[in-house]
Amino acid sequence: MSELDDIKKRLDRVESRTKIQELCTAYAIACDDRDMKTIADIFTEDCVFRSKDGMMTANGRQSILEMYRGRFRALGATYHWTHDLTVTFDAANPDSATGLTLGHAECWRNNEPQIAAMRYEDEYRREADGKWRFARRTLSFLYYVNMNEYTTALGQPDRMRAYGDRRAADYPESLPTWTTWEQPVNA
Repeated sequence: MSELDDIKKRLDRVESRTKIQELCTAYAIACDDRDMKTIADIFTEDCVFRSKDGMMTANGRQSILEMYRGRFRALGATYHWTHDLTVTFDAANPDSATGLTLGHAECWRNNEPQIAAMRYEDEYRREADGKWRFARRTLSFLYYVNMNEYTTALGQPDRMRAYGDRRAADYPESLPTWTTWEQPVNA
């Protein structure tokens, strides 16, 4: 690979990382604004969306739109914000990447204020029109609780309380690193 080709490849990665970050931000804003046009545009036609707790599952853009219509009917005002984002590009395919997005959401659900901390495990695809979109999005929760319970919920394993009951959180207790962190690490 020539030096010029290497520079072009690296520049494409930088620009793509920025576009993927903007994609994740556009998702948060579209959810809060109930902007169905943007939601339709940020997912590939064959996208898969699911939550680890099984409450959200959709295959394909139209199914995702229907899922969000149902979610929005159950929620009042929301505020989503993204924090950190990692992006790993496919070495063999410059139009494919994976990532992890960390975020929070405040919402009105079940006639009460709730707050959630979450992660999205993502697969991104740059399509023929040059836009990066979600090809797969998997949502998991550290907690989803009434704001009045927030001060005590983090210390309990049943931090999923959005559905009127108490359920185990999706992470960190289920992560392999969480269960093995006290084991010696080979230096």
